[in-house]
Formats: sequence, structure tokens, C-alpha cells
Amino acid sequence: MTDTDRTMLPRRALLGAGGALLATPALAQAPWPNRPIRLVVPFGPGGSTDVLARLLTEQMAPRLGQPFVLENRPGAGATLGTGVVADAAPDGYTVLLSAISAFSVGSTLYRGRITWDPIRSFAHVGMIQSGYYALMANNAAPFANPGELAAAARARPGIAYATSGVGSLPHLFMLRYCQVANIEMQHIPYRGGAQAVNDVVAGVVPVTLDGIASSVGLMRNGQIKGIGITGPTRQPLFPDMPTFVEHGFPGLVAEGWAGMAMPAATPRPIQDRFAAVLKEVLALPSIVERYRQLAIDPGTRFGAEAQAFVAQEVETWRPLVIASGATVD
Repeated sequence: MTDTDRTMLPRRALLGAGGALLATPALAQAPWPNRPIRLVVPFGPGGSTDVLARLLTEQMAPRLGQPFVLENRPGAGATLGTGVVADAAPDGYTVLLSAISAFSVGSTLYRGRITWDPIRSFAHVGMIQSGYYALMANNAAPFANPGELAAAARARPGIAYATSGVGSLPHLFMLRYCQVANIEMQHIPYRGGAQAVNDVVAGVVPVTLDGIASSVGLMRNGQIKGIGITGPTRQPLFPDMPTFVEHGFPGLVAEGWAGMAMPAATPRPIQDRFAAVLKEVLALPSIVERYRQLAIDPGTRFGAEAQAFVAQEVETWRPLVIASGATVD
């Protein structure tokens, strides 16, 4: 062995050991998930999307072996909380409860104010629900359907209505309702649908439009009256609640949706596992029955199909949002 060989041997050994040391973290890295998962809900607590988030994560947690930590981040038509997830590390530990308000409406209404793209910034791993919105009024309100509300607003312009916020789909829908009915109403934005509904029950505001799931119990118990549904036909759970269509507003149909999304660069195996667990939970008989009680349908699109659905929704709603004349302060 030469002197050069003797000199190089320790160095080669050190390099070999270093290579092994560098490989150790990758080999030792625990499979996902190995710590709690944060689920950002871009609405206040108690609203329809928040209700679903808690219902589903209760079943998903034991299947993934980690708890979910729900974080309510309302504001700016659900675009605020959505942006939080767009900027998060793509490691599978930050998930968004995606909603039509942020993606189909807010991405157009708040353009220039948001830094994320509704498609390129997210991996839409699965849809969790589809359903309609309920027009609800305080029990003392002197109207019982969309036609009577329009007549009351013509006689007394400025009747107030509450929604989950500026730029939410309920806000956009009510703007369209006022345009079609040729009436003036006053918008009272809240930071969540639950707060808006509670104030209608208390008589602070006479009317609100919100996802039907959040108020099923209140309507069944007679604490608030449902005076309109945004579906094309009446719903089996509330057969006495009229549609906007049957009261002379044929174009006023809106179906809401919600899903779960991750930052776009999240590794595909993590996306696939999350989607598989979500799909399994949505098929549970107890979940299916709970959805029926909430008058909504479980999601049926996952992975690429969910991504394509959201992309189509964004393109469908963009011209409608622009045509509505809706603005943000």
C-alpha cells in the first residue's frame, strides 16, 4: 500500500460513513401521517361546512392514526383561509375544507387581491358534499316564500338579509335575486353562516340564505322558518319549503359543494391515501344517514375527477360573478 493509499483510506471511509449518515434520515423517516393534521375551515364555527368537517374528521382520524386539529379562518368570502393552505408546506399536514364560495366565486371576485390560483395552487383530493341553500326568515317575518319576500321588499325597500360574508355564494345568489325581482335589499355580511342564522332567529336581521345543513335542526324545531330552497324542485326532507323557481324565478337555482384540498405539490401517495380514507368514510352507513338528515348528498368525485370538477365550476361561475356586479370594499 502506498503512502497515498494510506492517506486516502480514512478519507474514503469517512465519505462512506457520511453517505450512510446522509441516507439515514430518509430511511428512518416515518410514513405519513406521523403527527396531527391541520384542517383549515375558511368559515366561522357552527356553519354548514364546519359541521361537515367535524363529522368527517371524527371518522377519518382513527383510520389515519392521527387526530385532526380544526382551524376556523373566516373572512374575505372564504378566500382568507383558502390562502393559508395555498401557502402551507406541501407535506400532507395542512388540508383545506374547500368551498364553492372561495373557488367558484371568490377567485373571481377577489382577483388582484389573492395570490393563489384555484386550480394550479391546489390538489383537490375529493368532494365531500353537494346540496342546496335555504332562504330562512325570522318566525315573525310577514312573508313565507320568495314571492312574498319580493313583494314586501317592493313595498318597503331596504329589508336586510344576512349571509356568511361578502363574496360568498349566498351573497351572490341574493344579489341575483334582487336583480331578477327588481327589488332593493340591504346586505349584512357576517364572518360565518352560523352567526347570521343565529341573528335571524333572534330577530336582529329578518332573512338569511345559508347552506341547508347548518339549520336543519332549527327549522325542524320551529326556531326559524324556511321560506325558499335554491334547488330546482322541493326537497323530501322539507316538502313544504317552496323553490324560487315555482315563485316566478326560473333561473334562480344554485347547488353548493364542498371538498378537501391540499397544496398542489403534496406528494401523490399522500393525496391518494387521504382520498381513499375520505371515500371510505363517506360510504359509511352512519355517514350516509347523517347526510340524509342534513338534506345533502355525499361527495362522489375524488382525485383527478375532483380536480376537473372544480376547474369546470370556476369557469362556469366566472362570467356569472362578473355579470352580477358584485364588488368588495
